[in-house]
Amino acid sequence: MKKNIKPRLFINENLTLGGVYTLAPAQAHYLLNVLRLNLHDEVKVFDGKNGEFLAQISAAGKKETQITIREKIREMSFSPDVWLLFAPVKKDKTDLIIAGATELGVSKILPTITRRTICERVKTERFQAQVIEAAEQCRRLDVPEVRPAETLENVLKNWPKDRTLFFMDETGNGQNVLKTFAADKNSASALLVGPEGGFAEEELSLLRKLDFAKAVSLGKRILRAETAALAALACWQACRGDWKI
Repeated sequence: MKKNIKPRLFINENLTLGGVYTLAPAQAHYLLNVLRLNLHDEVKVFDGKNGEFLAQISAAGKKETQITIREKIREMSFSPDVWLLFAPVKKDKTDLIIAGATELGVSKILPTITRRTICERVKTERFQAQVIEAAEQCRRLDVPEVRPAETLENVLKNWPKDRTLFFMDETGNGQNVLKTFAADKNSASALLVGPEGGFAEEELSLLRKLDFAKAVSLGKRILRAETAALAALACWQACRGDWKI
């Protein structure tokens, strides 16, 4: 690893200038054994609340590795307020959704169990580790919240009425995705992507009756679940998020 390319770590503590923090064993192993960093080498760190800091490895022992915060290098900024609801799919495809959604600036991830969801075992801790890793790599300052999996019915039952829910309607009955995103005036949004095989008819019927839900179409082609999730987020960012001109 080139010395001028500093590694970046999420520290789940309240970071302050001059503060000394003990790294988790996995983080210490990564810096010392994988990247071969040494005492006094520098790393970038962030906590999701206070911006980004430059830190120095101030202790590198076998039992404990510590860093000391030296300088603040970026003020805190938060990603747009958009949630992603998706039906879990096969492991590698779910990994792609989680990492891609983090890179695309989603603020909350809600695994949602639908009638046709094939993979119902959801490991929330694993998803949380994945969003942290993706945030470290893409230079985000905040980390998306990962919620435990819930059924679609339960999610809708407790839905905040001031947040628009855009659901991807693969039947061709949805409105143009870009025009619909641009026309909606709610500051808070959520995107719902169905499972492989699509939503069941009763689920679509339920969604179409909800005042806060809007059906959108991603075009004539039927997209894979992971493609649809990332395409929808990219469209939302272009119309409503921090890509908007």
